[in-house]
Amino acid sequence: MVGGGRRGYRARIAGCFAAVALLTGAAAADGSGAPSSVGGQSGVPPAATVVVTGRGAVRGTVRDGMRMFLGVPYAAPPVAGLRWRPPLPHRAWSGIRDATAFRSSCPQAPSLYWHGSTNEDCLFLNVFTPLAASMGRGYPVMVWIHGGGLVSGESSVFLPSGLVARKVIVVTIDYRLGVLGFLAAPALSAESRDRTSGNYGLLDQQLALSWVRQNIERFGGDPHNVTLFGESAGGLSVHAQLASPAAGGLFQRAVVESGGYAGSQPPLPAAERVGKAFAARLGCGATDAACLRRIPTATLLANGAFFDPTPIVDGHVLTRPLTAAFTSGRFNRVPVLEGSNHDEFRFFLASEAPAAAGSTAAGYRAAIARTLEVNPSVAARIAARYPLHRYPSSALALAAAATDAVYACRAHAAVQALSRFVPTYQYEFNDEFAPRFFPGPPSRFPLGAYHTAELGYLFVLRGYPSGLTGGHEKLARTMLDRWTTFAKTGDPGPGWPRYSSATDTVESLEPPQPTTETGFAVAHSCAFWSRTPVAAG
Repeated sequence: MVGGGRRGYRARIAGCFAAVALLTGAAAADGSGAPSSVGGQSGVPPAATVVVTGRGAVRGTVRDGMRMFLGVPYAAPPVAGLRWRPPLPHRAWSGIRDATAFRSSCPQAPSLYWHGSTNEDCLFLNVFTPLAASMGRGYPVMVWIHGGGLVSGESSVFLPSGLVARKVIVVTIDYRLGVLGFLAAPALSAESRDRTSGNYGLLDQQLALSWVRQNIERFGGDPHNVTLFGESAGGLSVHAQLASPAAGGLFQRAVVESGGYAGSQPPLPAAERVGKAFAARLGCGATDAACLRRIPTATLLANGAFFDPTPIVDGHVLTRPLTAAFTSGRFNRVPVLEGSNHDEFRFFLASEAPAAAGSTAAGYRAAIARTLEVNPSVAARIAARYPLHRYPSSALALAAAATDAVYACRAHAAVQALSRFVPTYQYEFNDEFAPRFFPGPPSRFPLGAYHTAELGYLFVLRGYPSGLTGGHEKLARTMLDRWTTFAKTGDPGPGWPRYSSATDTVESLEPPQPTTETGFAVAHSCAFWSRTPVAAG
């Protein structure tokens, strides 16, 4: 059945990303976080794969036309007394550190698809450069934040060979997730210099960006031309860094893929109440931080269903909710490229359809109420707006409504707000026959341009065939050109106009050739959704 409440929604995100992770072989089966090698390539001078960072030298490898420096630590292990504290820079090391294998993902619970991890020593990043990159070369830099509902995911899934081939450097990062990344609690706030807690995952991202600013020139990158980009929870993270005063100056452009689904964030007192209740569930008092730090990682993960990770308005990392930051202009003003996928929510219903949406009008309304967390009268209005007779099935009707409510119109609202202050470009991924990059349901349920579908057009998903042929490949090449052109210039290139509220322009990413369209808000009933707020997201 469709998950109940925000926890059910996030559980579907985590489960679906887990399917991708299983196929890519990205997690150690025993949860130990053991390194995963990607091999090497001869014919390149050994010195070309050694770079001296500010903390010590690293030796990478060469593969697929890239230099790869994998598992580079950007922070001290957030373990023991550093659990639930802002990240600290990693200590210096002597000699040359091996950087030829991915390191552990951050702790996340196993699922039907995911092996999981309990290794809290997980704050690593990976640097991918063109072969010609060298000190002072000045390549644009793109920093990738993976998705997964802030509860799962890992950087090692994403190999950016297509991006790097277009003369950019790509950095992929891991950051603390779930309760370890976003727990706010009175005991943790009391010991903090800023009297705040939570947002540790966002602070990890900021320290990784600081590492890039301090070190990327040594890999041949330009520390003053950094594009932050991410998808789903990674896109939400990009939004959060746009809104965070603490991230000012750490990046010069931003790309948000399907990340506009949450514009309202809780204030610290509300988040602390949630954290206090979670601590009590684990047998810890409201002022006992030491008790929390004694809880085994596996126990925290086993209780993860009782905690909903979210960015927090703590007065330090975030000073206001994202929507308020964007509409007021109080954000880090850099060019933004943002969009969503035409059929986002089919991804979450795929394993449940058609039962998820019921087989009767009453069942359809009940499914809307569960999925979007609205009362029966509001569900009835939504059902009238998305009547069953317009769709081949109730599952597709429900997916259309949820896509518009949670993704399309929230992304559009962010684009409208941002465009008043900075150059902004909107897209909609529209390849209705996008390949499946994870185990899918029977073919009778069409996934369309589903949530995460664009990832296989921008990255090689490690260990799994791309599935791109013909028009898909041509669209992928165009998207890679556009993303990297934006990273280099702040403009995705000719033929893609800046967003204008007067014409409501959007670049429709469809094979074989994208087209510029207007009327996005009308097509997705955004005026209706502005009058019909839903809790999901």
